[in-house]
Amino acid sequence: KFVDEAVIEVHAGKGGDGNLSFRRERYIDKGGPDGGDGGKGGDVVLLASRNSNTLAAFRHQKELRGADGQPGDTQRKHGRSGTDLIVKVPVGTVVTDEKGTVMADLTGDGQKAVVAQGGNGGFGNAHFVSSRRQAPKFAEKGEPGEQRKLFLELKMIADVGLVGLPNAGKSTLLGPLSN
Repeated sequence: KFVDEAVIEVHAGKGGDGNLSFRRERYIDKGGPDGGDGGKGGDVVLLASRNSNTLAAFRHQKELRGADGQPGDTQRKHGRSGTDLIVKVPVGTVVTDEKGTVMADLTGDGQKAVVAQGGNGGFGNAHFVSSRRQAPKFAEKGEPGEQRKLFLELKMIADVGLVGLPNAGKSTLLGPLSN
């Protein structure tokens, strides 16, 4: 079945939380803060593809979620960023948000559009060290990713040719049809 309109809800991934930890090793008496930063949440990306020609896949899958970022670890290790969710849509798809503003017009094969940004990861306590605050006992939480409702519309450009004998009424027929 040919479907030329779809309504979906996209949720980008949440950023990972920063870590709160202190260096504790044998024979090292003065270990400082070593909490790592959290990873970035995954984006939701639309990719125009010539291989699909309808929006029927979005009739049953109305919600798309990006992967969350991992929290930071000890020894100043950063958390892994969430993988981007890449969704294939047909060439000629127009993406609008709830307000009616056009977010993307995917006209070429392989064209990408980020429709929801993932949240940034939070800083670990090693990030807040200064000469006056040598042992911070706090870390940041990760930011939530964007979420929004999107309207996908497939615009079809039809190439039509009228073939017929001369003086058969091709122009007369085309006039009332195209108004």
